[in-house]
Amino acid sequence: MKAALGEEWIPARVPGSIASDLIRAGKMNDPYYRERQYEVFDSFRRIYEYVREFIVDPALLEGERLELVCEGLDTIAEVRLNGEIIGKTMNMHRTYCFDVTSKIVSGVNTLRLIFYSPVEYVEQKQKERSLWAANGEYVVQGFPHLRKAHYMFGWDWGPKLPDSGIWRDIYLAAYRKGRLGDVYITQEHDDSGGVLLDIRVSAESFGASPGADSFELLAMLYTPDGLLNEAQTLPGGASPGHIRIRVNQPELWWPSGLGKQPLYRLQLELRQDGMQVDEREYTIGLRTLTVKREPDSWGETFEFVVNGVSMFAMGANYIPEDNIRARQSKERTERLIRDCRDANFNCIRVWGGGYYPDDYFYDLCDQYGLIVWQDHLFACAEYEMTEQFTEQIKAEIADNVKRIRHHASLGLWCGNNEMEMAWVDWDFPKRAKLKTDYVKQFEIILPELMRTLDPGTFYWKASPSSGGGFDEPNAPHKGDVHYWDVWHGGEPFTAYREHYFRFCSEFGFQSFPALKTVDSFTEQGDRNIFSSVMESHQKNPAGNGKIIAGISENFLYPKDFDSLLFVSQLLQAEAMRYGVEHWRRNRGRCMGSIYWQLNDCWPGASWSSIDYFGRWKALHYYAKRFYAPVLLSAEETGTKVKLAVTNDTPKLVQGMVHWRLRDRLSAVIQQGSMSITVEALSAAGSAELDFAEVLGGDPVKSREVYLEYELELEGRAVSEGCVLFVKPKHFHFAEPALRAEMTEEADAYILTLHSESFAAFVELDFTGHDVRLSDNFIHLSAGRPKRIILRKEDLSAPSTLSELQSGLRIRSIIDTYTL
Repeated sequence: MKAALGEEWIPARVPGSIASDLIRAGKMNDPYYRERQYEVFDSFRRIYEYVREFIVDPALLEGERLELVCEGLDTIAEVRLNGEIIGKTMNMHRTYCFDVTSKIVSGVNTLRLIFYSPVEYVEQKQKERSLWAANGEYVVQGFPHLRKAHYMFGWDWGPKLPDSGIWRDIYLAAYRKGRLGDVYITQEHDDSGGVLLDIRVSAESFGASPGADSFELLAMLYTPDGLLNEAQTLPGGASPGHIRIRVNQPELWWPSGLGKQPLYRLQLELRQDGMQVDEREYTIGLRTLTVKREPDSWGETFEFVVNGVSMFAMGANYIPEDNIRARQSKERTERLIRDCRDANFNCIRVWGGGYYPDDYFYDLCDQYGLIVWQDHLFACAEYEMTEQFTEQIKAEIADNVKRIRHHASLGLWCGNNEMEMAWVDWDFPKRAKLKTDYVKQFEIILPELMRTLDPGTFYWKASPSSGGGFDEPNAPHKGDVHYWDVWHGGEPFTAYREHYFRFCSEFGFQSFPALKTVDSFTEQGDRNIFSSVMESHQKNPAGNGKIIAGISENFLYPKDFDSLLFVSQLLQAEAMRYGVEHWRRNRGRCMGSIYWQLNDCWPGASWSSIDYFGRWKALHYYAKRFYAPVLLSAEETGTKVKLAVTNDTPKLVQGMVHWRLRDRLSAVIQQGSMSITVEALSAAGSAELDFAEVLGGDPVKSREVYLEYELELEGRAVSEGCVLFVKPKHFHFAEPALRAEMTEEADAYILTLHSESFAAFVELDFTGHDVRLSDNFIHLSAGRPKRIILRKEDLSAPSTLSELQSGLRIRSIIDTYTL
């Protein structure tokens, strides 16, 4: 590849991108380091070309059809084969198939792709016809004109790096006689517990071959154990045809926490005269899955129902994993999805400002039991429904719905992110024609498309929404809500407890990543959050100020830069805990919590719980606790504390709740225990405590007393926490003298933590290693050691016990302000 006006060719990798090729060749500095993002921006104003010579064996030309398949061209491209233009593209989200049957020659062929600047294109279009988009100067305005992932033009958590290139596979596909066409798999679950699969298949014939009615279709369904459940043959006939396979004793697919994720393999073969013409394979899960909306005493429900069971959705919003697409991989995505499962997620929302993920993303969600809320790719902007734009989005949606719709994990299609709400509540120039275009796009065209392409999956017109029609799109009593008053509005964390949303699909609070991550993009002199480098990695213009304001409200001022990063993560985690625990205590009224956001696309400050390098922030460890299947949580008001148990498992829970009121040295002042019984899939109060007599209105006493609580099931503590009666900045912490004992087992290291007084927000870390621990950012009482497990597979690199011991670092909140 090379710049079109340049002379020097450099090696290119496909799939890949312009930026990744230039960086690898030393022609572009890594844009994530310091402020280089601004230095490289003009590189994306140029035209680039890719060339590939390939040799075609004569045998490949013997078939009736030869296609060049481009699964992802980003974005404005001209495709030339042997000097002839065979296609032009304008949509990153589409798969393009070009008939090259008469254009490929035996021997050497030359493929040339020319990529035009997306920046130049959208800027020119914006001059011709302005379209509004959120985030102002922090994005390249005009991006709604181009069907390219919006976040690449900048967002309030990511840089302006509108990379381009061949971002997915490109290959030749040869066919003899014919091929399989559209395949649509639906399920009918009957009262006897059986499942009938209806497999609708079309076939296409080529050249002089007999028509599609001469084909024979063979369908074979294999159980999760690999055994043949049934094989069916459809003789030649009308196309599309239907094959029906019955499963009498199905193994049902469940989201994580409600059951297992057994997957069946469906193999399809298209035959003619006894010979295989084409084949295709699908992995499916047997389940029913929809969203229930029914009137009730609080308004209208909004909840996922799986196999007849209403579930509380617990998860986060997923954004693209990198601004430089070539740096993404299946291994990286699997680690992220596994981290979701390990933090007790059962749901993940794919936000609409990115792209439809790769097939492996959905495969992983199937395997790990995460229901996917899938946005279509429209977010925070106006769109003009020209004839060309309308045809583009119809084609991209068809491409991707057909690709994704068979997945067990797919739970919901959503039209857009925040556009209905924007038209009602946001301040931007609102033109009647474009508002009409919104209705045409999201309330007429997309619903009709979805009824045709995937009628069995629930379609939601926008997020947030109450059902469309600009009718209270962010209403608390129906539909889903985006709640941002704590972050953008500066409300205290307790404000979450004033709202009883039916389903909260966005809410968040920012933090900085760990020092290890900050070190990757800064020099020593940059390590001040108000330096130009740190501010360049904070894309929310008021973000750093809001973090500092939050710290001042809750914590003592940190003594140094590293402590400030650490405390920002505690602040974020506490903010999210207040909201999630409140909504889970009100299970039934609220049925979903999807926080913003799961991951990062580059290193910097953001709302993520896992940073760019995959490091768990405090929030992700908190999520593991506040999304626990059985949760004991506390709601404190003055001297009163209400304890409640939320049971999101399909089984009744019986156990013991223990509480202890302790002083700052962990001496017990009062204590109590009670047995609890909580029905499956429900929440119930377990205790109402009042410590007015102990605290007696004495502000000093309130600063030296805390409540510790835990839920014990079958002799094991499964959920625990503590309550301070003042903000952490006013609590009189004593020096805890934290220490750890560390031993080695076959597949793990065991750390046992000890404290000599109450220690809050205890973090474990290791110099030179990234780790994922069984728990972290915890509270610790004297005399109650805490056992932490470090699995060897969760180490970033193999290590010995002595190496880990020498690199172990322990700190708590008191270490952030004492010298």
